[in-house]
Amino acid sequence: MIYTVTCNPSLDYIVSVDNFRLGITNRTDSEKILPGGKGLNVSMVLRNLGMESIALGFAAGFTGEEIIRRVEKAGLNTDFIFLKEGISRINLKLRSVDGTEINGRGPDVGEGEIQVLMEKLDCLDEGDILVLSGSIPGSVPDNLYEKILERLDRQNVKIVVDVEGKPLLNVLKYHPFLVKPNHHELENLFGVKLQGKEEVILYAKKLREMGALNVLVSMGAEGAVLAGADGMVYAAPAPEGKLINSVGAGDSMVAGFLAGWEERKDYRYAFFMGLAAGSASAFSELLATGEEIEALRSRYFPYF
Repeated sequence: MIYTVTCNPSLDYIVSVDNFRLGITNRTDSEKILPGGKGLNVSMVLRNLGMESIALGFAAGFTGEEIIRRVEKAGLNTDFIFLKEGISRINLKLRSVDGTEINGRGPDVGEGEIQVLMEKLDCLDEGDILVLSGSIPGSVPDNLYEKILERLDRQNVKIVVDVEGKPLLNVLKYHPFLVKPNHHELENLFGVKLQGKEEVILYAKKLREMGALNVLVSMGAEGAVLAGADGMVYAAPAPEGKLINSVGAGDSMVAGFLAGWEERKDYRYAFFMGLAAGSASAFSELLATGEEIEALRSRYFPYF
């Protein structure tokens, strides 16, 4: 089974306002409310690809209830820990003003709730996959992911980590199955400015040398690179298409990679499935459907 963890899920209130102006009352031209969070995005795209997962995380208040209601209505299996105080965050995304966002802080998570999560994860076993993605809430120790990998180190669980900065570097010694920085995050990790695909490959290999089994680097319109556990490097440009919404594209890439790996246990196939899934979501208003992903995969990577 695949498990995803979203420590700080949200309700994303996405609005467009023509001629937005500061200091006056503005009215929306369009609006929608969607459940948000990187782990939830991974679970959503896995479901769209016909794969089951269980979404774990923390939720609180009426917004937490609504997040769970919406994702379960969409067909996800959930096992959230409901907090006694606070509310899950609401993120305002103002699409018509150059991607302007105001993200909520989210509820405080106590040591007791963290322990409950750890106990749930103790049930994972060999053959299971755990996806840890997204930032760690300010109320939670920033070594949470490191502690999870340490705790599961002998259970032979394949663990995916998609987080920025020091929390990513700290888990490498536990040999995560997959890490997925984008090229900007890769630059920040090493304090460099990457010039071209060959330098991306060089630093992806460095992350492998530091312990990660697979390093998947997304590069936006430039495509992606995989430094694989099989010792091979796979690289390809992104399929052609119009960028509509980049939110969730990286999470979709993770889901596509896992779906491809589970289907064939082939890193090359998993890489191209990931690239197709990430691109399909970037070309869609919402997270890509299985049909949209397969259409791109069969058109641009038909040799599978």
